[in-house]
Amino acid sequence: MAELEEPRRRIPLVPENLLKKRKAYLAIKATQAKQALLNKRKQQKGKQIQFRRLETFVRDSWRKHRDDTRLRRMEQRPGQAAAPQESKLAFVVRIVDIKGVTKRVKRVIELLRLRKNYTGVFVKLSPLSLKMLRIVEPYVAWGQPNLKSVRELILKRGQAKIKKKRVPLTDNMLIEEHFGGCGIICLEDLIHEIYSTGKYFKRVTSFLWPFHLSVARHASRNRVGFLKEMGKPGYRGDAINQLIRQLN
Repeated sequence: MAELEEPRRRIPLVPENLLKKRKAYLAIKATQAKQALLNKRKQQKGKQIQFRRLETFVRDSWRKHRDDTRLRRMEQRPGQAAAPQESKLAFVVRIVDIKGVTKRVKRVIELLRLRKNYTGVFVKLSPLSLKMLRIVEPYVAWGQPNLKSVRELILKRGQAKIKKKRVPLTDNMLIEEHFGGCGIICLEDLIHEIYSTGKYFKRVTSFLWPFHLSVARHASRNRVGFLKEMGKPGYRGDAINQLIRQLN
């Protein structure tokens, strides 16, 4: 005798309009959940931005207060470090960010043409330039470079400023064209004029673009180790040559 067949289950039919309503309801709920998540993320991002703004404001206020106090004390006690008699040439490198500093510090940084970190310029030491270096002392490192450092900087990173454009110093004809009347006709004459801080020193340094020094990307990310390796800002003396070789 054949086995009795099991009765088939009947699937209840749902009206089409009810299915459409369910689908629309689920779509609305998904949209609401997505919007709630976006609002939550936006709120968290807004809190992070507010915290960063507050942190920046506190840091900038602290820097301005520190600069004001330091400059006021410098005016009250105007004693300054005497320039070494054997050398009147200094190389100045900006190694610290200047966000939030006073207008006076910014003005001196612009006069020295150190608008970016890890840029350097040659400066002739005088009472006025020493005062300027004291004003920006927490943000720059400076010292007396030797002839080897001057030559390496100019040969490797020397660029001329012609019509607000950078032109590499690869041709002596370019130097003779601009300084032929001064007796400077080649790179060696240019190097000697800078190292000896000669009669045309200011004109030659204005002709040169500020030196953009090289910093390894991985080193600058490791801020604590990098700053420890770079050393503290301020006067370095002959140790500036080591810093030049490190960044050149």
